[in-house]
Amino acid sequence: MKKNKSLIAFLSLMLAVTLLLSACAPAAPAAPAADAKPVRIAVVMPSATTDMAFSQSMYSALLAVQKDMGGPTKLEIKYSENMFKVPDAAAALRDYATQGFDIVIAHGSQYGSSVEEIAKDFPKTTFAWGTDVNTFGQPNIYAYTAAAEEGGFVNGVLAAKLTKSKQIGVTGPVEVGDAKTYIDGFVQGVTSVDATIKVNKTWTGSFSDVALMTEAAKTHISAGADILTGSSQSVVGSIGAAKDNGKVLWFGTQADQASLAPALVVASQVYDWTAMIKEIIASRATGTLGGKVYTLQLKNDGLKISYNSAFTLPADVKAAGDKAIADIKSGAVKVNP
Repeated sequence: MKKNKSLIAFLSLMLAVTLLLSACAPAAPAAPAADAKPVRIAVVMPSATTDMAFSQSMYSALLAVQKDMGGPTKLEIKYSENMFKVPDAAAALRDYATQGFDIVIAHGSQYGSSVEEIAKDFPKTTFAWGTDVNTFGQPNIYAYTAAAEEGGFVNGVLAAKLTKSKQIGVTGPVEVGDAKTYIDGFVQGVTSVDATIKVNKTWTGSFSDVALMTEAAKTHISAGADILTGSSQSVVGSIGAAKDNGKVLWFGTQADQASLAPALVVASQVYDWTAMIKEIIASRATGTLGGKVYTLQLKNDGLKISYNSAFTLPADVKAAGDKAIADIKSGAVKVNP
């Protein structure tokens, strides 16, 4: 009996020690949580991601944000390019929303009515579109635009300082949106330097017809223009005409176009959508799916003037451009949209 009691006491002691050691031992590390799902963004664009203009500006911004966030595992990007036919673009937008993308971007002012209709069917999806300022009163739509007239003014000041013939040609697509405001600002900039300079405008009626842009540019050159500017993805035609001439200078907008004609491109207004995209992602994460308008400006660094380093710009002309930028940022110069 004594042996049994001793054995029981011993076993009880060992159990107590085991329990005590278990309680004092460090807790095992918790199993790693499953990786959070990436934010999924889809964008529909009217032209190619390499158009050196409007579509490329958005695609480049998305890639920059993706890199900042940590790569494709954090931000998934899908895109449809060359969607110049609105019905095709609308089908792509609806398809991306159906697939469950968090944010669907309609990068073209011609897509507004499609966004207005489709967003109603997907209240949990964030839509963004531009360039425009209309959210259609819907809580899941962001609108965005660019104060393109600001960079247009700066380019106009530079152009007025450089023209010898006092003839400048404009090749525009359709007289709407940032295409129009850019040219309006450009003309205001030219006039602020020399009101006697003549700015001749041609609107081709198409965002994508390169041949029409080429012919418009050639017409301006034949009329004596020694400087050209314009907007949309079709300005590659205008730049090509300038290159064929070899002496006509070019001012770009939407993207840095210096690589298209390093000897002739003086400066480009560059659209930078990265801050806007980051803010939309952050706002969605807190439950705000839309209802706001974003505007790129020089003072918020959404717009930038990129001087072509391969072009020798006289110091006084560069100083005039820099002053125009500073004056717009400070409000000393008001550019009419």
